[in-house]
Amino acid sequence: MNRRDASAIARAFLPRHRFGNRASYYYVRSKLASDPLYGGVVEILRDSRAPLLDLGCGLGLLVHTLRRAGVDLPYRGVDNDLGKIERARIAATAAGLGATQFESMDLSATLPAHQGSVALLDVLQFLPAAAQERLLDAVLPMLTPGASLVLRTGLDDGSWRARVTRGVDEFSRWVRWMNAAPTGYPTREALSRRFAAAGLNVEFSPLFGRTPFNNWRVVATRPA
Repeated sequence: MNRRDASAIARAFLPRHRFGNRASYYYVRSKLASDPLYGGVVEILRDSRAPLLDLGCGLGLLVHTLRRAGVDLPYRGVDNDLGKIERARIAATAAGLGATQFESMDLSATLPAHQGSVALLDVLQFLPAAAQERLLDAVLPMLTPGASLVLRTGLDDGSWRARVTRGVDEFSRWVRWMNAAPTGYPTREALSRRFAAAGLNVEFSPLFGRTPFNNWRVVATRPA
C-alpha cells in the first residue's frame, strides 16, 4: 500500500488525547506500507459480495483496507485478544466504517455461525496439526458457492524464508505482541490435498513482498 493510504488508515488508530500512546498508529502505518498481505486479500475479494468472517482479525486492518478499496461486503472480525478487539472497535468507529462488527472469542473453543467467505490470516501456524484440521473442518462448510477461504500462512518447505518466519513468530510471542507461539506450519501438499478433497479450487501465490518471510496467499474457492 502506498504511504498516503497507509497513513490515512493509521489516523483512525491515533489516541483520542494529544499525549496518548501512539504505538498502534505507528505500527499500523508501517505494517500497511510494508506488508503485501492486505492488498493481496483485496485482490481476491474485490468483486465479492459474500459476507466475510475474519478469524484472528487482530486490529481489524483488513476491513480498513477493503473499505479504502471500495469493497463494501459485510465484515465480522473475531479474535481471542480482547485488547486488540477493543482497539479495533474504537478505530472502526473513528473511521466511520459501516457493516462492520468485532467480537472477542476463544477460537480454540468455539466458532461463530457464518455463511460466506472466510479469512484466516497468520493463524494456522499457531495451531498444532490436529487443531489446524479441526479448524478447517469447521470453516470449509461455511463457504457458499463462489465464496473463498483466504489464507496467509507460512509453509513448511525447508527454505531460509521458512526459518526466518518461525524466528520472527517466536519473537512476537516473546515480546507479547502475539499471545501464542507458532507450533506447526502446514505444507503445500497437505493443504492441496485437503482442499481438493472438499471439492474446492485452490491457488497458491507468494506474498513475500519486500520482506524476508515465507508468506503465501492460499485461496480455496467453492465453485459457483
